[in-house]
Amino acid sequence: MDSLAAMATFVRVVDAGSLSAAARSLPSSLTSVSRQISELEQHFGTRLLLRTTRRLALTEDGRILYERAKSILTEFKEIESTLSRRDHQPTGRLRVSAPTLIGRLLIAPLLDDFLHRFPSLSVDLLLVDRVVDLVEEDIHLSLRVGHLPDSRLVARKIADLQMVLCASPAYLARRGTPQSPADLEHHDCLVFSGTPGAAVWRFKLDQDAEYRIRLYGRIWVNSLDALVTMAKHGAGIVRVPSWQVGADLAGGHLQRILRRHEPAPTPLHLLFQPSRLPSTKTRAFADFLVDHWLKRDPFVAGVDGHEEN
Repeated sequence: MDSLAAMATFVRVVDAGSLSAAARSLPSSLTSVSRQISELEQHFGTRLLLRTTRRLALTEDGRILYERAKSILTEFKEIESTLSRRDHQPTGRLRVSAPTLIGRLLIAPLLDDFLHRFPSLSVDLLLVDRVVDLVEEDIHLSLRVGHLPDSRLVARKIADLQMVLCASPAYLARRGTPQSPADLEHHDCLVFSGTPGAAVWRFKLDQDAEYRIRLYGRIWVNSLDALVTMAKHGAGIVRVPSWQVGADLAGGHLQRILRRHEPAPTPLHLLFQPSRLPSTKTRAFADFLVDHWLKRDPFVAGVDGHEEN
């Protein structure tokens, strides 16, 4: 059995939805397609597909093989493409994911320059404020904020993000300036989340001690842009990345509060698919971002902004 060919056929069957549709698209005979699936099942000693007169479904083992086979086949194509290209210029389609705000403000404006440098590349930019599954969603490169509990991920740290608390001068004049994290319980806090309920904000106390406060904010929004706009109009206190509000702090539209209690910076990583050879196009985009941000670090903006207390 040609294992690679059999896996390619298996993936085609799942994507097509039936053996006959896969046979037509390959093109190949229905008998050949059916035989390769049977050989795969015999090789792994497990049922991969559930066949009925109406539909075709994956077993649990079939789902595992499907996801891994797609990754293996993609990696093989990238190796083949890299070794066969004489000029080693990146080609094809690159799938990138990023948090919405970072993607919109810091990545999207750079894509024209990137594509001008690499005219044989195309980019799919997925902007989502959730953790993506690089393998299942076929993402080549992902920007992720926070510490990485999964050691299997191939990561490259590119920045530290400082979260800051700020409010408008009008709000602080009306409600007073918090002197400690506990004072926030008596203030209007604007919370970033897509699921209203209780939020936990973390703060630094003396030395290594950490203070956590559970907030039941009156306003919950799944957009940092909207929260900052409301904060500037006096709706309450917002917790956002310092780089996002650098101009507003410098211009006096917002004032930074509780600076001495700010938590340690949060890392920002570039993530690559585990167990995958970084392709030429993936390395090109990663190097492009890092080189651009080294010249002008966009993540330090606002760190030295004015503080009210």
